[in-house]
Amino acid sequence: MRTAVVIGGGIGGLATAVGLARRGWDVRVHEQSPAFEEVGAGISIWGNALRALDDLDLGDAVRAVGAAPGLGGFRDKRGRWIMRGTGDEVLMLHRADLLKILLAAVPTSALRPGERIDRFDPATTDLLIGADGARSAVRRAFWPDAPQPEYVGTTAWRMVLPSAGIPDFDACETWGDGIVFGAFPMGDRLYCYAGAPAPEGERTDELAELRRRFQGWAEPIPSILAAVDPAAVLRHDVYTQPPLDTFAKDNVVLVGDAAHAMAPYLGQGGCQALEDAASLAILADQDDLAAGLREYDRIRRPRAQLIVKRSLAVLKMVHTQSTAAAVVRNAGLRLIHPAIRRLRGTWRR
Repeated sequence: MRTAVVIGGGIGGLATAVGLARRGWDVRVHEQSPAFEEVGAGISIWGNALRALDDLDLGDAVRAVGAAPGLGGFRDKRGRWIMRGTGDEVLMLHRADLLKILLAAVPTSALRPGERIDRFDPATTDLLIGADGARSAVRRAFWPDAPQPEYVGTTAWRMVLPSAGIPDFDACETWGDGIVFGAFPMGDRLYCYAGAPAPEGERTDELAELRRRFQGWAEPIPSILAAVDPAAVLRHDVYTQPPLDTFAKDNVVLVGDAAHAMAPYLGQGGCQALEDAASLAILADQDDLAAGLREYDRIRRPRAQLIVKRSLAVLKMVHTQSTAAAVVRNAGLRLIHPAIRRLRGTWRR
């Protein structure tokens, strides 16, 4: 029986463990936190990630708890539609709900919470998997010359709140002069996020800051910001990983943000981690493991790094701070909306 050690118990690490365990591998998942918990708000699961989840036999479970947000689209801050939705398949769900589904599919004996590992010996296992996020210790150990993630100049706020009392609205992303607010129904809850240029590391009264930045914007934004619990507002600076020359070295492989941390402007961070997991489980499960890892790198690295570039391009478009440029952007977007659908691409294992 082949063995795999996964460092990191987030979405990418657990999904990889699911895929390998279901193919007969003896898997251990080491998570430094005392419990397997997803710190975050909502997540959008696009069609490419749903297909990856189907390959992990988890697609139906995710569809059962996810909420389809509807057609939706993009608006300006006065509430006028820039363009209506592209019709892509997408589900919204809380990250904690996705984590529960993944945890339930991993053998209990494989889960090792509260275990921080600072030294890695790949000789003790057939496969060592770095799924430990953008500041990956596995990447630092085995890719010592790789560049570290770079701050892209913007910060992101995320929040989940009950939908009761909020006026009905279509799922939408609302763009202003350099800042953005997204609001999506998620069953009896709402998942919302905002993004804006900000100094790295800046922290303040986050809800007050959001109310200041989005004062006077169209509904449902004022109602959302009036109703949300200040403790529910999470803030994270946005980083992206410069390209690595490979995602696999000998029997060490990277998945998720450890390999390709990206700006969240295509909704693909978690989705690409799920693609990694499904692909790695398939490709590593062949007689020649080394060949399988080379194939994983050949398939996954160009695609994931392309999504990183595209997400940065969308970030720059969204955060255009010139009013005149924003007017031109909005007018042009009405003409190019089919291209937005193609930005995420189609996953093939």
